[in-house]
Amino acid sequence: MYPRVSIIIPFYNCPYIEQSIVSALGQTYPNVEIIVVDDGSTVHTDKIAPFLTRVHYLGKANGGTASALNHGIRMASGDYIAWLSSDDMFYPDKIERQLNFMLAHHSVISYTAFDEIDAYNNVTNRSVGARFASQVDFIRSLISHDPINGCTVMMKTELLSYIGLFNESLPFTHDYDLWLRAVLGRVYVHFLDQSLTMYRWHSDMGTRKHWPAIEREIAYIQGIYRAQLQDYIQQLGG
Repeated sequence: MYPRVSIIIPFYNCPYIEQSIVSALGQTYPNVEIIVVDDGSTVHTDKIAPFLTRVHYLGKANGGTASALNHGIRMASGDYIAWLSSDDMFYPDKIERQLNFMLAHHSVISYTAFDEIDAYNNVTNRSVGARFASQVDFIRSLISHDPINGCTVMMKTELLSYIGLFNESLPFTHDYDLWLRAVLGRVYVHFLDQSLTMYRWHSDMGTRKHWPAIEREIAYIQGIYRAQLQDYIQQLGG
């Protein structure tokens, strides 16, 4: 029996949603469910209509990406969760390759490299991703920055029962916060050095529009976890 993978696509007024859904539907892996969570969108919802018989479409009041992800996760039936932003795309073998990697390594959470694309789907940068010599080096990096692209992550659903869901009070760093809680929960985070996601840079993306607020939130998160991470690194002999 193939484990089921739930692909959660949070959607808020994004013109690229159709491409995101098509990439999820085009996966080579046979046991995938796709959950599109409409976080109170007012435009571009018509782009979802052609896919309503092939995806689970959930509507909710606007509450931010973390709340949309959590809503999708609560409704998911999969053994594994993958997050796909509505302006990004998965390569066709993303789920198959990453799941096989995780099964082979008995992994509960993993992330991968990715390719960067522009507004017109041109690849502008290939095989992006921080590489670390050891898990200690990876954990040390978390003190100063988030090295993980959230849309490259796949995790076992049961992990979220252990460390909790995304923190909905964090508009921008809910993913960083989750990785930190996983690491401090003594969970090994695996890295697959293959580009399986297309990450889109465009003028309306949140990273560009909200960067000053994101920087403030990053500093806040680092202040909460820095001492715990440093203690853990010492315990690991780093």
